[in-house]
Amino acid sequence: MKIKKKIDKLLLPYVEKPGRYIGEELHIIKKDTGQDTLRVALAFPDIYEIGMSYVGFKILYNITNKLDFVYTERVFAPWFDAEKILREKGIPLFSLETKSPLSNFDVIGFTLQYELSYTNILNMLNLGKIPLFSKERENSKFPIIIGGGPGAFNPEPIADFFDLFLLGDGEKAFPEILKVIYEGKINNATKKEILKTLLNIQGVYVPSFYKIVYDKNSIKEIIPTENAPYPIIKSIIKDLNSIPFPEKPIVPYIKTVHDRAPVEIFRGCDRGCRFCQAGMIYRPVRERSLDNIVRLSKKILENTGYEDLSLISLSTSDYTQIKHLIERLLPYCKENLISISLPSLRVDTFSVELAERVSSIKKTGLTLAVEAATQRLRNVINKNITEDDLIASARSAFEMGWNLIKFYFMIGLPTETKEDIEEIAELAKRIERLGKSIRGKKINIKISISPFVPKPHTPFQWERQNTREELNEKIHLLKDRLKRRRNILLKYRDPELSILEGVFSRGDRRLSRALYIAQKRGQIMDGWDEGFSFKKWMEIFDDAGINYKEYLIERNINDILPWDHLSSGVKKEFLIEELHRAKKGITTEDCRFSKCTDCGVCPMFKVHNILSYRKKS
Repeated sequence: MKIKKKIDKLLLPYVEKPGRYIGEELHIIKKDTGQDTLRVALAFPDIYEIGMSYVGFKILYNITNKLDFVYTERVFAPWFDAEKILREKGIPLFSLETKSPLSNFDVIGFTLQYELSYTNILNMLNLGKIPLFSKERENSKFPIIIGGGPGAFNPEPIADFFDLFLLGDGEKAFPEILKVIYEGKINNATKKEILKTLLNIQGVYVPSFYKIVYDKNSIKEIIPTENAPYPIIKSIIKDLNSIPFPEKPIVPYIKTVHDRAPVEIFRGCDRGCRFCQAGMIYRPVRERSLDNIVRLSKKILENTGYEDLSLISLSTSDYTQIKHLIERLLPYCKENLISISLPSLRVDTFSVELAERVSSIKKTGLTLAVEAATQRLRNVINKNITEDDLIASARSAFEMGWNLIKFYFMIGLPTETKEDIEEIAELAKRIERLGKSIRGKKINIKISISPFVPKPHTPFQWERQNTREELNEKIHLLKDRLKRRRNILLKYRDPELSILEGVFSRGDRRLSRALYIAQKRGQIMDGWDEGFSFKKWMEIFDDAGINYKEYLIERNINDILPWDHLSSGVKKEFLIEELHRAKKGITTEDCRFSKCTDCGVCPMFKVHNILSYRKKS
């Protein structure tokens, strides 16, 4: 209570958004904590508005608090104004539920959602009065620092700061981890004893049990010790219907990035886009049943009062019963004036018609991910759409009344040419003319450009990343081709941000030196304009003795990669074959509706694509 009063008095009146630090939201969970309670802090290394939009964070909060021996609370990275006050007043970083200092917890579980948050992790530990390096915490049993999320599939740049990582789905494995730690706590086991026991849980990676041997600037060998497994195989939930989904999610006081009721309708994607890490590491497809989705949607909306329902997945319109799902949800949503969001639509007329149906409640912009403007390059990346698909989709959208369409493209893709870049502008112009001819008035086209980053566990993991100069040249080319087109808005991600993301995406443990220096110098919040400084990062890399460009070059398929001991279940041979097919412009079909592509996931986990609807044989 003393710390709460201190925070209320010294912090809340002086920050831009007090709602980030108050707690006490609707559906917050509070428990009595005794000496035998395992205290867990779920930590999101970004501000409250970002973290409270992440569904995985909400799922783990709900599941772990159902365990009678666990009390899970939340903590987020403070914004610059709050951090300044915390340091000046000597207030340690605290949880929202009980305002407890971070160092009071037995377990701190960080969500590794994107690489540009890594310095925020170190900053949160520092603000919580916790030593940064795991070796500095060897003699102290707690807290145990855990990382999970997509970043766990190559956590090597931050491996020296963590006690363990969890690869894959956390709904089953994370409670199992907490049970082992709890038993270790009550039996007074050492931290090393606890970590060795945790090796028996699928998906657990303890970096201190793996020795990395270098040969100059490359990895020569990865050696497991303490009988640690090699490779570490991800944890997987085979049936989404078998796990609880939060029906009473916390409702924030302030507007978050995704301020709506989310329902995950399926997990995984087998379309096989060769640049997409999520499409590889989350295989196979596992759909939630139609009845379960409808029930969850109504429950969550009733329990929260949200006016927007978001049906989330990697590609929402790929849900095999999406038409029937919308038919069942629309009457309820119309009656209660609730809009439906479909955040991930593929480029086809069906998706546009689907968007039209849900927009009968509230019409918004239509967003389509095209990725590449030429058929040749779409074949390279295995984006199985044609220009006819794209034009038909745009035509349908204009005929149905849309005046604004957004398109996503990538630049810097493997084999890309100047003509591929120019065609982005020409395609946008053709669609603009098409819209004007149909609507009889000016329409708006938004083009969003993201530089390609070669991600681990994808067929393009061996490819080089374009330099900052190359990316800027391509952006300038697009600007030139679109100048004087007032109805075509070009937006692009800063190439310098993508360069930093690329370094930490494909990095190894040597980067811990740079991250440590960055945190000490206050270089945090790199995902925000207010925090990011490419110039400062160049100085940090120089002072750490790191040539950052080495992490962006092309790699040989025989090289040992920093993440080779971490397995998503997708065979390396499959990724290599997909790389060869990409170079030849050969596409690979979606295995849900065609023959098996032999990626290796299904036999490894004794599972298959689980669809809510299957045709009778």
